[in-house]
Amino acid sequence: MPKIARIAKRDRQRQLVDSLERNPFATDEDLAAMFDVSIQTIRLDRLELGIPELRERIKSVAEKSLDPVKSLGIEEVIGEVIDLQLDDYGISVLEITEEYVFTRTQIARGHYIFAQANSLAVAVIDADVALTATARMRFIRPVKQGEKLVAKAVVRSTEGDESKVRVETKVQGENVFTATFRVFRIRE
Repeated sequence: MPKIARIAKRDRQRQLVDSLERNPFATDEDLAAMFDVSIQTIRLDRLELGIPELRERIKSVAEKSLDPVKSLGIEEVIGEVIDLQLDDYGISVLEITEEYVFTRTQIARGHYIFAQANSLAVAVIDADVALTATARMRFIRPVKQGEKLVAKAVVRSTEGDESKVRVETKVQGENVFTATFRVFRIRE
């Protein structure tokens, strides 16, 4: 994000509101860097303006735009689903915390990155039961503790009971993982 020269509090708060309307997923750290102020200043501004913390903003956006997940329980999707249109696309966010990394290197374990993408690919399918048949994937770069994964799944094609779902996982706009899943709907 481009840095903004130091400005008066009232102007900063107005620009903060505008920034969060454009990108409700900006972290306090991102905003502090953007406005060249401390994280505490951003938190105080949010408090004064009645703007909730990131997690609450994500939930609010998700509640407004989600189709109900059918093939999995929403709690079974790895990461937090923030947008979902069945048989079209889905987006989830996963912050890499200490529990997801190797202790010595602080690098995310690959199975968590895969699990976020795979569970989103299954969740986007409009079926009571959907299972992954195959996956072609590529890890592009290591992901470190503290980074936030944003996975976007797009249904590329559907023929009969089979859909091809492309998932791209990014950190701050940079691809870190890609996969194409063949997902089957199981008719009961």
